[in-house]
Amino acid sequence: MNPLVLSLLILSLGLGTTITFLGSHWLLIWMGLEINTMAIIPLMIYQQHPRAVEATTKYFLTQATASALLLFAGTTNAWMTGQWNITDLLYPTSATLITLALALKIGLAPVHFWLPEVIQGLNLTTGLILSTWQKLAPFAILLQLYPLLNPNILITMGISSIIVGGWGGLNQTQLRKILAYSSIAHLGWMITIIHFAPNLALLNLIIYIIMTTSMFLIFNLLNSMKINSISISTTKAPLLSIMALMILLSLGGLPPLSGFMPKWLILQELTKQDLFIPATIMALGTLLSLFFYLRLCYTMTLTFSPAPIFSFSSWQTKITQTNTLTVISTSMSLLLLPLTPTLLMLLQ
Repeated sequence: MNPLVLSLLILSLGLGTTITFLGSHWLLIWMGLEINTMAIIPLMIYQQHPRAVEATTKYFLTQATASALLLFAGTTNAWMTGQWNITDLLYPTSATLITLALALKIGLAPVHFWLPEVIQGLNLTTGLILSTWQKLAPFAILLQLYPLLNPNILITMGISSIIVGGWGGLNQTQLRKILAYSSIAHLGWMITIIHFAPNLALLNLIIYIIMTTSMFLIFNLLNSMKINSISISTTKAPLLSIMALMILLSLGGLPPLSGFMPKWLILQELTKQDLFIPATIMALGTLLSLFFYLRLCYTMTLTFSPAPIFSFSSWQTKITQTNTLTVISTSMSLLLLPLTPTLLMLLQ
């Protein structure tokens, strides 16, 4: 792609997200989300592959539906209350419609069906943008609206997402689909706690973005798309394989890694709110996700691809390029747990 066009698209992505961050008027927020959607579509369809075209079409139709629903909800609220400000969401039907529209935007269950199919049709770099950056604008809206939304709907969507994310990833062989279901499960944790402790939801979002960025970058360096292709990664890049193993365990929420921190704090907060049953279901639902993370760990570090010893194959070449972003994100994915009090203080 032309560097000028690429720069323009990336700047448009940043502009759309910034407008949504700063906006307090429904039309301005809707405009920021639309700029965000339109900026990523050329990046998705750039490959000119049938799967990429299919993924782009699905993404466009889904986001257009969510944007129309969001605009309809904002207009209905303005009609009933006379206010276009985002914090004047007083009409219950509009609040429910906005919750549904934002859930469709980010891929929460039960409106999650588009996310695994879309990410599967993209390359790893565009999939990374879709899994991380495109979540920021809808979450900025949710963080402004959380006192006005129905907590029962949020908890139901969150628990459904955790179960669907764990269950859906069990039988997958494509790494991009596994990461998509992992994304759905992590979004479930964020949306469940957002009404009671928005700072924990924000902390979970930051940790999720760091860990997901690390995994996408490592799979990109290894040039791996399927589970059977990562079985040769130990030979190809031993240190990178060990780092990937640790990040997968961090995604599963095992101590003493960074991924344990948000799950621990969220379960603690739910217990304080006397929500013992949702907390128990969420903790058990995480075991489903942990199973396919451990499956990836086993494939990556404890299996070897059958090949003659004296053959020269492309996978035997060593990775020599260094990536600063990969190093930083990997370090943060593993070592943030001791900084929990500091992070909580910064996010108050």
